[in-house]
Amino acid sequence: MCGIFGYIGPKTNAAKMVIEGLKSLEYRGYDSWGIALKTDNDIIVYKKTGKVGEINKLPKNLLGKTELAIGHTRWATHGGVTNANAHPHFTENKEIVLIHNGIFENYFEVKKQLLRKGHKFTSETDTEVIAHLIQENLKRHDFEQSVKNAIKKIEGRYAIVIIHKNENKIIAARRGSPLIVGVGKNGEYYIASDVPAFLKYTKKVMYLDNDQMVILSENSAKFYEIKTHKEIHKKMIEIGWDSQTAEKGAYAHFMLKEIMEQKETLYRAINQDDRLIKKVADAINNACGTYFVGCGTAGKVCLTAEYLFSEIAHKHVNSIFGSEFPTHHHFITNKTLLIPISQSGETADTLEAIEVAKEVGAKIISIVNVETSTMARMSDLIIPVKCGPEKAVASTKVTTAQMAILILLAYASIEKLSEGKILLLETAEKINDMLNPGYVMHIFKLAEKLKNFESMYIIGRGANYPMALESAIKLQEVSYIHAEGFAAGELKHGPIALIQKNTPCIVLVGENGSKSAILSNAMEVRARGGYIIGVSPTHEEVFDYWIRVPEVSIASPIVNIIPIQILAYQLAILRKNNPDMPRNLAKSVTVK
Repeated sequence: MCGIFGYIGPKTNAAKMVIEGLKSLEYRGYDSWGIALKTDNDIIVYKKTGKVGEINKLPKNLLGKTELAIGHTRWATHGGVTNANAHPHFTENKEIVLIHNGIFENYFEVKKQLLRKGHKFTSETDTEVIAHLIQENLKRHDFEQSVKNAIKKIEGRYAIVIIHKNENKIIAARRGSPLIVGVGKNGEYYIASDVPAFLKYTKKVMYLDNDQMVILSENSAKFYEIKTHKEIHKKMIEIGWDSQTAEKGAYAHFMLKEIMEQKETLYRAINQDDRLIKKVADAINNACGTYFVGCGTAGKVCLTAEYLFSEIAHKHVNSIFGSEFPTHHHFITNKTLLIPISQSGETADTLEAIEVAKEVGAKIISIVNVETSTMARMSDLIIPVKCGPEKAVASTKVTTAQMAILILLAYASIEKLSEGKILLLETAEKINDMLNPGYVMHIFKLAEKLKNFESMYIIGRGANYPMALESAIKLQEVSYIHAEGFAAGELKHGPIALIQKNTPCIVLVGENGSKSAILSNAMEVRARGGYIIGVSPTHEEVFDYWIRVPEVSIASPIVNIIPIQILAYQLAILRKNNPDMPRNLAKSVTVK
């Protein structure tokens, strides 16, 4: 969730570079930030609650020449949002300074041991304990060995970046939380939790895998397995993204830019190697149980898979939220196929599900947007989503692209891939026509009607039921309006008691087979005073407000979610929220 960025090299403006890098990671979500820069014989630390961009003027001591600096944006876990709890953390003499993503699960036990040895703590965090643990180890070992020994005591997922006031190097290690080394020119190195932090400087990267560490100095990057101390050779990879792709351009917010990019991203997602899609479809057909696993929006996409495979291929597949996977792992065997779905490929609960499945020999085929992510590297095979960077916290373009890939797989599993491609290409063409200024303005007028409501409901049937749930997530995330999604037929079993005069209810109308049933459900809501907003190819009498979507048959979940994305964005703007960085949320949930 939090953001990490560090630099070591010949450039003397390292502190400025780190601050710029932290700004490029703001989409991950955070509530405080800080940097540490190394001088000849000291480390200067500056940290503060709030946003990096809120600082108009940095202290003079941060503007001096330095060739080594690290920085962090924190999303609070252990300890409240205070200057003291912000990163970096350090020991009393600032000999050791570090930043940390993840959770040190057994930190309290270690902290008690260190307190008995005379260590004094100034924060409530688990991170500060790591700094003191390394400091304690320095009594018997050098810097590198002290870090290695400390890491072995950490239980849980982490990404740690450490500096020593007397050594011109950065030591970093990871388990579960992402860390990427960027290789610059003239012996310079960057380290970050995500590529956009250093994309303007280099596209050449080396990835740290679980239980590995790296020692960065000028002209040198040495990687080691933590458990064995064995040095390992890392392959250098060139990233295909460019820095412009990750910027807003003419749009006011990333969320709006990424919604509008669905004109293009759906085509990219469809443009898969037929052999790859058929290979994965064969794996689904031959597996003794296929499980789609994801969290948040990706979890709703997984649930959509159940409906799409049932409707298209008459085949049963399972969907499980990553956080709920521990309850289901007993059914996983070496004949099972696990298909994790993720934008970032770094979601902690989903990665843990992969680890569990791999232990019993299950096959892993991921549908992932970041092709060099931890999830991708843990998989036997991946289907790339091909959407480019998605920086707004609320996922939009990747969601529809993931569903397009599911439709391809469902058709391919019954040897009708070409039919699925034709359907999706027609859908993409209709989306291109749909996303225009007039359409956006029509939804804006609805947002003005709804902006002061504090509750609304969304109903769907079949494959649009998961999209009702996803619609609720989108509205919750950025508008902060209480929204709930329901299977339309379940309304009369309880939720209809919530309907009163003018209660907004969004109705997602799907393919013809469920149309009459959901319109009947909409009528039940309207009869009790509800304000009916129809998302439908046709204008129906029951609708108080109609948002037109194209008729695309089984692909209706793709087109139906797009106007809700736009509505959520516009409600956020009208309610003066930041749609790119919703409160309390982060783009990559790298802790459990």
